[in-house]
Amino acid sequence: MVENSDEWVILFHGYGADAYDLKSLTEVMTPAKPSNWLFPQGILQVPIGPGWSGRAWWNIDLENLQKRQAQGANVDLSDEKPKGLPQARTLALEMIQNLKVDWSKITLGGFSQGAMLATDLFLHAPETPKGLVLFSGALINKDEWKPLIPKRAGSRFFISHGTQDPVLPHRSGQQLETLLNGGGMKGGLVSFQGGHEIPPLVINKANEYLKGL
Repeated sequence: MVENSDEWVILFHGYGADAYDLKSLTEVMTPAKPSNWLFPQGILQVPIGPGWSGRAWWNIDLENLQKRQAQGANVDLSDEKPKGLPQARTLALEMIQNLKVDWSKITLGGFSQGAMLATDLFLHAPETPKGLVLFSGALINKDEWKPLIPKRAGSRFFISHGTQDPVLPHRSGQQLETLLNGGGMKGGLVSFQGGHEIPPLVINKANEYLKGL
């Protein structure tokens, strides 16, 4: 907690990670104002290897997704409507509302599946949040998101994606950028030569965005 600060940055981790996964970003990300940071824990426990488990916001067939990517299939997630998304949204909104902080003081963000949840929350929140930071985000739930975006017209967002991402195709980030801008939001995709990650280049660009809010 930052004493006397009502600014918040809330970052949601990706599938198979946990609440500690993005904590190190507090050392390199620099909002314009001193901020409180919150890293929620995924509501589901999911297996990620022999004897290992992580957390997630809803179930996905990660192995199948990676296999399709490796085979060069045209992976399009835009029409995906995760069954667990409504529950994750409800619980996350309740958590944020319990902070008793104006939405205008809250920047939402996340990595991979967490970026998808952050996008969903940004569009469904009762008021417009301050900002939206998406690392390796992707377009899902298009039919539900599209009519909500004009209500956030003028809001600025940040999105990054690796051109060699083996988990979520770069094209899915491009689709999300196009949909948000098409609805009146303002932002540009930061593409980088890399995979499913958050490299220093992206951190620098994200900081430029945060300082400009």
